[in-house]
Amino acid sequence: MTEKTILLEGIDPVSIFGVNHINFEKICNLFPKLRLIARGDELKVMGEPGDIDLFEKKIEEIMDWVRKYSSLTETDLNRIVDHDQNTPLESESPEEDVIVYGNNGKSVKARTFNQKRLVEDALHNDLLLAIGPAGTGKTYTAIALAVKAFKNKSVKKIILTRPAVEAGEHLGFLPGDMRDKLDPYLQPLYDALHDMVPAKKLESLIEDGTVQIAPLAYMRGRTLDNAFVILDEAQNATYKQLKMFLTRMGKNAKFIVTGDITQIDLPEPSKSGLICAMQILKDIHGISVVHFDERDIIRHRLVKRIIEAYNKVEATQQTKA
Repeated sequence: MTEKTILLEGIDPVSIFGVNHINFEKICNLFPKLRLIARGDELKVMGEPGDIDLFEKKIEEIMDWVRKYSSLTETDLNRIVDHDQNTPLESESPEEDVIVYGNNGKSVKARTFNQKRLVEDALHNDLLLAIGPAGTGKTYTAIALAVKAFKNKSVKKIILTRPAVEAGEHLGFLPGDMRDKLDPYLQPLYDALHDMVPAKKLESLIEDGTVQIAPLAYMRGRTLDNAFVILDEAQNATYKQLKMFLTRMGKNAKFIVTGDITQIDLPEPSKSGLICAMQILKDIHGISVVHFDERDIIRHRLVKRIIEAYNKVEATQQTKA
């Protein structure tokens, strides 16, 4: 009997083995002649050399699949294992998760379970709360949905807003006009739009007010009709600010509120309006709350580990307190 260790380099083991190793059990069943042991990002394989060689080729195909499609189902596993090496391996429905086509034909897709849930829930609800840590694609997916709605003429304008809490009350001391003062705090929203709308077109849409990017305070007193409206970093909105924002909803409007309740920058974090809204609105028909977690992180693979490490430290500190 031969033994070999395979490293899952650059891939989160959970994306291969599944939550609670549900996919790992299926992989074991597909290769009954081998004994498999999964530990972290290492996969130990024991069996006959020929069987191990075949398994190694298949696990490479599985990793390539996950890198490409960011998901792995039982159907995917069966197709990969039965796949003929001489034919290309593609998703049966490669377009099904595309939200919108961005610049240079780039497809913007829902890549994780909760991103797909956000897309699905947006079809049936006019107000969505997307809650979760950094790097899970909450805002990016929401902006893609807004661009899609605009391109489909479902709405006439896109409005993106954030609480400018980092700027405090000192915008008047910063150089430039109001847009120059606020742009650094709204840059993540511009970055996402630039992926999906050509630069000249986006500048034109901003100039004529079709696309509006403004701090949350600028929403007061408005009624937002025929608009796709996204409030980002909502954990930094107070109770009154979030109530004000939510009551701006006009006819034919879609609202998505995104935030991370572990990164509240308010002087008194307990007064975050997002935390209150999650409880107050959770049972109202037409409102969906989607909770993102570490499994949805699609930035560099280290981001997930960084967040997990900080969570452990913070949990320890709370226990001691």
